[in-house]
Amino acid sequence: MLAQGIKRWGKALGFQQVGITDTELTQAEQHLAAWLDKGFDGEMAFMRAHGSKRTSPAELVPGTQRVIAVRMDYLPDEADAAAILDDPARAFISRYALGRDYHKVLRRRLQQLADRITDEVGQFGYRAFVDSAPVMEKALAEKAGLGWIGKHSNLLNRTAGSWFFLGELYTDLPLPVDAAVDEHCGSCSACIDCCPTAAIVAPYQVDARRCISYLTIELKGAIPEAYRSLLGNRIYGCDDCQQVCPWNRFATPTAETDFAPRNGLDTATLLALFGWSEHEFLTHTEGSAIRRIGYARWLRNIAVALGNADHDPLILSALSDRAGRAEPMVREHIEWAIRRQSDAAVAGKISGP
Repeated sequence: MLAQGIKRWGKALGFQQVGITDTELTQAEQHLAAWLDKGFDGEMAFMRAHGSKRTSPAELVPGTQRVIAVRMDYLPDEADAAAILDDPARAFISRYALGRDYHKVLRRRLQQLADRITDEVGQFGYRAFVDSAPVMEKALAEKAGLGWIGKHSNLLNRTAGSWFFLGELYTDLPLPVDAAVDEHCGSCSACIDCCPTAAIVAPYQVDARRCISYLTIELKGAIPEAYRSLLGNRIYGCDDCQQVCPWNRFATPTAETDFAPRNGLDTATLLALFGWSEHEFLTHTEGSAIRRIGYARWLRNIAVALGNADHDPLILSALSDRAGRAEPMVREHIEWAIRRQSDAAVAGKISGP
């Protein structure tokens, strides 16, 4: 009865689904070890940290017997993402980052769920996680019946696609567990075929070092030149593998107002964002997941996108104006973009009337 109540309370708090699983993660541990052995984690040192705590919940939080896994839809009801990608003058930002920082939204709701459980059973052991600690969130969600891990390594649900966030409550309550669901990717390879940088090197295997989300968010230094032209106008993350997934035809826009686009980030042009001062960047990304990359990486990403845009004297002017006052890492990307814009200008003259 308690498990049913937890699911009912979770849905009342805005989670679209709540599931419960045990802490056995042997298969996920083996997959993670093989992924790390191939160096697919790149500079994400946190994936190797904490030893076995990542795959042993009871080591991370002593006393943990069960994990309450939740998902919350985030797809905003806004302009067509494909139209943005097709317009090289506009800035594409991954749909999950257009609104309020999901860490804050989900963590607050998980705490409210824990409070409701406390009202029912008294004090109990728990800890809430939202993509902020060594937690195998997708593996736990899969075991809890929230979906299956697709070939692009995202969790998929037959009635909701993949446009949702995940969160967990580690708990010492001996709750009944839910059954996992079957995998339904079949022979489909749409996500593999569409990846701009061929980061999905095999079904269920993503080489993060090639992934645009890694290159624009996790990578702290220079973006390898081999990938810059492939980024297009993607300045923060990439949703291509989700956009082409057939299961996402069942996804519906979120009702969460916190996830609605802020500060015009869903319609902004590259030049407008490139013109932000550091103060404006901090102001416009307050409460947003975007702020974590910092101003320098923000400019770095936009500079690459401007280099990929159609030739425009205004772009060349903006790049040249900022080049002299940018820090070395950013300046190198600006200079690359200037060369690209200059080459495009020459090519246009040659092919012109």
